Amino acid sequence: MGLKVKESPRFRTVEKHYPFLTFSDMIETMKLIEIIDLVEGKVLCECGDLGREIESAFSSDLMSDVLTLLTDNMLLITGLTNIQAIRTAEMADIAQILFVRDKQPTAKMIELASETGICLITTRFSMFRASGILFGHGLPAVY
Repeated sequence: MGLKVKESPRFRTVEKHYPFLTFSDMIETMKLIEIIDLVEGKVLCECGDLGREIESAFSSDLMSDVLTLLTDNMLLITGLTNIQAIRTAEMADIAQILFVRDKQPTAKMIELASETGICLITTRFSMFRASGILFGHGLPAVY
C-alpha cells in the first residue's frame, strides 16, 4: 500500500473514489505562490510570475548534486547561502530557490538573482520540514 495524503483537500476526492491509487499516482504541479504560502516563506527577490507551475523539488546543500539534474520547472531547497547557490541555479536553469533554517542571502546574492531572473524565498522551517510539507501537499521529488 502506498503513502496516502489524508489532510490535503486536493487528494480527498481522488482517495475516496480511487482507493487503489498510491501517492505517486496523485502527484500534481504546484504554483510557486502556493509553495510560498505552505512554507510560510518570504520572497526576497521576486523575478517573474509567482503563479507559475513548479513540477518538482530537490533538496540539497551539495551544489554538485544539483548540477547532475536534468529537469524543468524545479524548486531548489537549500540551506547554502553563498554566491555558488545562485551560480549553480543559473547553470541548471533553476528559476526559484527556497532557503531553509531562516538563512538569509547576502545583498550580492540578491543582486545576482535579480540579474539572472531567479526568485529567492526564505523560510524558518528546516530542510526536512519544508520538503515534507511540500511533498505531503503533492509536489513531487525529482527522484
